[in-house]
Amino acid sequence: MAFLQSEPPREPFLHAPASVLWLIVALVVAHVARVLVPATLSDEILMQYAFIPARYSSGLTAGGIFALAVPFVSYMFLHANFVHLAVNSVWLLAFGPIVARRYGTGLFLLFFTVCGIAGAATYLGFNWGSPEGVIGASGAISGLMAAGIRMYPWPGAARLHPMAPIFSSPVMLFSGFWFGANLLAGLTGFGAAGDLHQIAWQAHLGGYLAGLFLAGGFDAMRQPRASGASDRGLKT
Repeated sequence: MAFLQSEPPREPFLHAPASVLWLIVALVVAHVARVLVPATLSDEILMQYAFIPARYSSGLTAGGIFALAVPFVSYMFLHANFVHLAVNSVWLLAFGPIVARRYGTGLFLLFFTVCGIAGAATYLGFNWGSPEGVIGASGAISGLMAAGIRMYPWPGAARLHPMAPIFSSPVMLFSGFWFGANLLAGLTGFGAAGDLHQIAWQAHLGGYLAGLFLAGGFDAMRQPRASGASDRGLKT
C-alpha cells in the first residue's frame, strides 16, 4: 500500500561526494580565517604561502627546502576575495564529483593536489624570477575538468566505462575551447580587473595538461568496484 511505503532516501546535495564538499569547506575556512585576521598578518600569510616565482630564483629561504615546497600546495587554499573563492567553488562542485566518484576519496584528493602542483610548476616555468605570485585552486580544478571530460559518458555511468581517449572528439573540442579561453584571457587581459585579479593562465593550462595526461594512470590505480556500486600582485 502506497501510504505504508517509506519515503525515498534524500539525494545528496547536487549528488556531490563528501570529499568534494569537505574540500570546498576547507577552501572556505582557509579564506575566512585569512580575512578575519589583522591586515598585517593577512599580508604575511600571502607572502609566505602564495606561490611566488622570485622565491625560487633567489635560492634557499630561511625555512630551507620545506619553505620552498609548501607553497606548491598552500597557494591553492588562498583566494583574492569571496568572488574568486565562489567561482572556484562552483567549478569544483561541477567537475569534482565526476572524478571523486570514479577515483574514490584518497585518489581524488591526491589527483587534485598533483594537478595543483603541476599548475604551480608551469607558472614557475613561464615566470621565473617574477615577484608576482599566484593564488587559488583553479589550476587544480582545471585538472579535474580535463579528467572529467575524459570520463565519458558522464556523470552517471563514468565509473563503469572506459575513459575517453585524449584525442577523441569531445576531449579535443573541450580542450581547444579551454586553451583558447585561457590564452585570450592571459594575453589580452580580458576578464582581469587589476593586479590582484589577473588570470594565471599558465597555471590553468599546466593543471589541465596534468589532469588530461595523468587521468588514465590514476584510473588504473583505483580500486575496482562491483557493477552498480555507488559510490598583492597575485594572480588567481
